[in-house]
Amino acid sequence: MKQFVVLFFLIISATLTAQNISEERLPYYEIPEYSETFTAGTVAARMVDALGFRFYWASEGLSEKDLEFQPSEDVRTTAETIDHILELSYIIVNATLKKANGKIDNSNLSYEQKREQTLKNLKTAADILRASDDISQFKIIFGEREVPFWNQINGPIADAIWHCGQLASFRRSSGNAINPKVSHFSGTVKD
Repeated sequence: MKQFVVLFFLIISATLTAQNISEERLPYYEIPEYSETFTAGTVAARMVDALGFRFYWASEGLSEKDLEFQPSEDVRTTAETIDHILELSYIIVNATLKKANGKIDNSNLSYEQKREQTLKNLKTAADILRASDDISQFKIIFGEREVPFWNQINGPIADAIWHCGQLASFRRSSGNAINPKVSHFSGTVKD
């Protein structure tokens, strides 16, 4: 009977630990299911979701060596590229929150915290876009200047996707390639 009680508590403990791990998983381990309807909001959200998925895997499990990698002196390091993507994620989310952009000091954040904040920013933005019937309301605001949502697509979203490709290339060059089970086409991780 004593062994049964111990076994029971071990199983419960393992189950709770597994639940906590999955609940703590950052957004974009896999891309969310696509919407059944095509609207400006669902398409824009899917673009941000794709960015989130690419960033998740391009930035997953980087070592200090990876973060310091710099292909040449006139190119950002991997860590500096992550900083830039974080800045772009603030521009993306601030538009959906209808907030003006300002200088944010992220220098006190660790790589893991910057990564988490970037993913959360993108998830927040995508969720707002997905639920919107009119994405023209989500302007990029710099002080008194408002820029239409169109610039979000060819600006911060496209730029961040570009930089995710750099992260993937940099990490391959520093000897830590992206998980080969990641399928960017389907937005899933193969078993």
